[in-house]
Amino acid sequence: MSHASKKAVLTAISSNFLVTVIKFVAGLASGSASMINEAVHSLMDTLNQGFLFLGLRESEKPADQIYAFGHGQKKYLWNLWSAIGLFSIGAGLGLAHAWHSWEGVGRSHLSETVALAGFHIPTLWLNLAVLGSAFLMEGYSFVVATRELLARMRKEGESDVLAYLAEADDPTLAAVVLEDSAAMLGLALAAVGILLTALTGRAEYDILFSALIALMLGAIAFYLGFVNMRFLADIRDREAEALFREVVAEHPEVERYHDLRSLIIDENHTVLIAEIELREEAMVVDLYDRIQLRCDQILESLPGRRAQEKRYRHWASARASVEAVIARTEEIIDEIEARIRERLPRVSHITLEVEGVAPNKPEEAQPESATGG
Repeated sequence: MSHASKKAVLTAISSNFLVTVIKFVAGLASGSASMINEAVHSLMDTLNQGFLFLGLRESEKPADQIYAFGHGQKKYLWNLWSAIGLFSIGAGLGLAHAWHSWEGVGRSHLSETVALAGFHIPTLWLNLAVLGSAFLMEGYSFVVATRELLARMRKEGESDVLAYLAEADDPTLAAVVLEDSAAMLGLALAAVGILLTALTGRAEYDILFSALIALMLGAIAFYLGFVNMRFLADIRDREAEALFREVVAEHPEVERYHDLRSLIIDENHTVLIAEIELREEAMVVDLYDRIQLRCDQILESLPGRRAQEKRYRHWASARASVEAVIARTEEIIDEIEARIRERLPRVSHITLEVEGVAPNKPEEAQPESATGG
């Protein structure tokens, strides 16, 4: 589990839970539709952070007989359930509450004062105090998540925050940043609605801004659903494929590649598959010397006078040829894999199939190098 992502999630859970409680108390006491919808917003945030934490914990589990590449994608599944379920429900509840408040707008909508510990406190001051407290608590969570996001962007050389969030490799961190940003915006909307209602005496402002908060929840659900579905739909790793093309183009022993494919398992694991053809001159250079050396080693290991027998010499030559070709091919594949993993460590599984050796044109052939001169 990413320590930074875990810290951001746990911080968000703690702050959102406390904010949910005080918002519900203030909303029920004052009758403010905006405050009630902000409480619903914070409740959905809290439950969503819990889902994110469960997803992070599940994604830590290693590969086993059922999950060959680990449990990384469970994180996206929990995130998707959270987005579609919690935020859609939150948006629906918020809009329903705004509608019922609108229907009763002619009747008593807002209380002017609230009795608390024997004192009568104006609801406006109570609501503003709650919103101010929520701003401090959710603001801290927002700062923690934003610092981690900016640190990752600097590490990856990115500067466009919106583009980075849209293409985020870690949707958990993106979700926390987005939700905390929406929480701050929701507080601002609730404050504007409550203030306008207090100044004008018209409850419609409070109801209108409560509906905007509910619609914002729906927008979050759509975005988070889109982000996490990308990782559950066999998405290709374009960066890994581009790096493979670059490495192959620079490698002197590879002539061409075919059928390049990739699959993102999670932000730390990408599977890369391709077929390659080797260059003839790369395979045959020093190959004769390798075969001869290996053949001599095999013959020396034979007991008695078998090394002098024709059938054993033929067998040793054939085996040496096979071993030398396989060893040379494996060296080339290992070099390609090492270069890719060095520059992009998340490419955890690479499968390269050698289709064969691409022949030289007659005028390019250099048989003397294949025979050691």
